[in-house]
This record gives sequence, C-alpha cells and structure tokens, in this order.
Amino acid sequence: MAFPKNFLWGGAIAAHQAEGAYLEGGKSLATCDVIHGGKGRIAEILDPAAIKTNIAKQEGYFPEHIAVDFYHHYKEDIALFAEMGFKVFRTSISWARIFPNGDGDPNEAGLAFYDSMFDECAKHGIEPLVTLSHWEMPVSLTTKYNGWASREIIPLFERYARTVLTRYKNKVRYWLTFNEINMTLHMPFMGAGVIVDNPAQKKQLSCQAAHNMLVASALSVKACHEISPAAKIGSMVAAMTAYPYSCKPEDTWEKTRMERENYYLTDVQARGSYPPFVLKLLEKDGVKLDITADDKKLFAENIVDFVSFSYYSSSAVTTDPAIAGDKGTGNIFGGIKNPHLKSSDWGWQIDPLGLRIALNFLYDRYQKPLFIVENGLGAVDKVEPDGSVNDDYRIEYLREHVKAMKAAIEEDAVELWGYTTWGCIDIVSASTGEMSKRYGFIYVDQDNDGKGTLRRSKKKSFGWYKKVIESNGEVL
Repeated sequence: MAFPKNFLWGGAIAAHQAEGAYLEGGKSLATCDVIHGGKGRIAEILDPAAIKTNIAKQEGYFPEHIAVDFYHHYKEDIALFAEMGFKVFRTSISWARIFPNGDGDPNEAGLAFYDSMFDECAKHGIEPLVTLSHWEMPVSLTTKYNGWASREIIPLFERYARTVLTRYKNKVRYWLTFNEINMTLHMPFMGAGVIVDNPAQKKQLSCQAAHNMLVASALSVKACHEISPAAKIGSMVAAMTAYPYSCKPEDTWEKTRMERENYYLTDVQARGSYPPFVLKLLEKDGVKLDITADDKKLFAENIVDFVSFSYYSSSAVTTDPAIAGDKGTGNIFGGIKNPHLKSSDWGWQIDPLGLRIALNFLYDRYQKPLFIVENGLGAVDKVEPDGSVNDDYRIEYLREHVKAMKAAIEEDAVELWGYTTWGCIDIVSASTGEMSKRYGFIYVDQDNDGKGTLRRSKKKSFGWYKKVIESNGEVL
C-alpha cells in the first residue's frame, strides 16, 4: 500500500471564504470583507483607490459578508466531512474574531466559537489543521499601519498567535503560519493588508511586508514549540510548476528564475536564512529591507516542522516576445498556455504530473515532510432536476492528482503527511469572489449575488472521495 497507514485525508476551507457572519460575535471588519466579487476582483485588489473607498463606505455586495454561513452551519458541515471519513480538516482562525482591532483584550465570543468548532471535530475523530493567518486581518491594522508594511504589526500578531496557541493547545496538533506567503509579493493587499498608492513602491512595500511576516512566522514557530511541544507547525506556499516553452537556454533560465523567486520566502522558513541570490536581487531592484541581527537569529533558530503547499495547475514560460502574450488565465504568477494541457472553466491548466514534479522539487529542496493543503478543480456545477450534481470532471481531476501523489510516495520516496482538497464544501472563490466557481464535494445553494437557501447537498464526488479515504487511496 503506497499511502502510509496514518495518512491524513481531508479537506480545506478558509475562515473568510466560508464563515460569513462578518460582524457577529464581536468580529470586526477584516481586509477580506472589503473586496467585491466578480471577474474584476483581482483588479480591484490591486487598485488602492477602490480599496480605500470600500473601507470608507461599504456599498454593493461583498461575498465574504455571507459566504456560505459556516459560522452557523459548522456542526452540520463537519458531520458531512465525518461521513466522508475525513481524518483532518484544514481551516483558519479569523484574526478579526479574536482581536477585532488587532490589539486590546481578546474577544471571548470569538475564542469560544473556535472552541466549539474544534470540539465538534474531536467528536467525529477529525484532526484540525489550523492556519493562523489566511489572507485576513483587522481592517484597522491596514488603516493605522498599512498592514504588514510596518514592523508594528509583528508584536500584535505574536500576541494573537500566542493567545490561540495557548487556548487550543489541547485541541489542535497541526498549525500553519501564513497562507501562501509568496502571494504577498504579487497581491500585497490580499496577502498582507498593504495598500500600494505608488506603483513604483510595490516591490519595496511587498518585500518588506513579506519580511515582517517571516519574522512573525518564526515567532509563531517559537511560541508553538514552547506552548505545545508535541504539536507541529508548518509553512505554506503556493507551489508553481513551470516548464520552459522551448529548449532554448533562455527559456530554461526563465523557469529557474521564476522558481527561485517563488520559493525564497519558504527557504527562510524551512532553512533559516535568505538565499544569497535574493539579497543580490533585491539590491539590484533598489529594495532596502529592514532586517535586523535579531531577525536573522530568530530565523536560524525557529524553522518549521514541515512544508505545506497548494497546487492547482502549471504553466509554461518563455522569453520569446512573439508568443509571450499567449498567457494562461487565472495565473497570477504569469506564464503562457501550455499547448499539451487542457484547461478548467477558469483557464487553469490541468496537470497532475506537475503535482508529482512539485512534490519532488520541494522534498529535494527542503528534506522536510510535506503536506498538500490545497488541490482542487474550480468548475461550474449543474444541479439536475432531481437535485444531483454529476461532477465526473472533478472526480477525474482529483483521481489523477491522487495517482501523482501515490507515485511520488511509492516510487520517489517523498514523505507526504496528508492531503486536504480545496473547498471540500462550496465556498466563495478568493480569486474571483464568485460562488459559481465551485470546488466542493458538498453543494451549497448560494449564487454570486448572495442569494439562495444555503441548503447543503452531496455531489457525486462526495461518494467517490469517501471510497478513496476508506481504501486509503487504493480505490480510485
């Protein structure tokens, strides 16, 4: 049997994409609550004027305000996860629920909500895998400090981390620090609550924000190891498998360059220092990081226990201007369409072998246990007259990716702890804010305008994944 006996099968969501109840239970407005939905969402996230307007004046529909109301449905939803046989459930804690203004006293109502959620997981024998920060922070920290661009955020986050690590030390054994930390370099507001007023300052602000997050991540690792020595805490990166479009050396160098820049933040978390090339690159780009001797010592002494990552698709890269314009859609990293691959409804190229490549790349690079914490297919699901959803396309996507995982474990000796499919229940899409971009095994009756009954129902993939888990990956 390829998969270890204790392999952690499950699914993943994020607090802001599922919970809703955005001002209930003492929660404050969070950065994720001020982004509209729809195809232009990424453009809005990158537009400082739009974000400032949204913060100052809430007008229109904001998907995270309702999401799928997991806040009130979590018992029902966790029972469905248990029916599938989940061993692990990845979610996040909303910082804005625990410290509504980022400082002051912790909000007991918020702490109690997660207590109840984790108790529900325990009742069903499900291990929580909890992300401390998943693209969310109190808006007040953006308006006061410009988010993670300021080192003032670091002690506030450390206090938040120590609060929840202490509170849940007997309920949570697996933690992640920051979700897809490398995305901060591409989308500073979504990733770090940073508003970039001057485009010329984007790299400086993004890199400093990412550095400050790295310091906070190391402090969280330190806190976790002190508070709960038996727990494991990991990093999380958006993995990118890229192929040279041709065998031209320049295309291969472009692939190498993109990979190095994509993973250098994880290098700090898993190796304990910045790679030399990064400091040279930042110097060349005129970026001056505020790095202290204490930061360097902290990095070296507090590396993560494991490396987790998301993987959805791959891309191709080229330096040829004649074909460089044929970009794949939905790919924030850049890159162009690979003519050898099919694409999803949103233009993400489907590449199971790319997952095996990513697993080998990351294991070779870090020699640490790996955990796939996001993988899935965003698609338009059709509800049949009898209420069923025959999502064979999702089953095919996941089946081929599980096969890739199996090969990496069995043939390549990669140490893989677990697998949580993304959006195990339909949730708001982070990239577009739509409900029509569905990932889940469980259909939620909710549309792009926040209308619907919120009724839950099982898709065809629900039964398929149940059999995968029951057989520990042998029946696909």
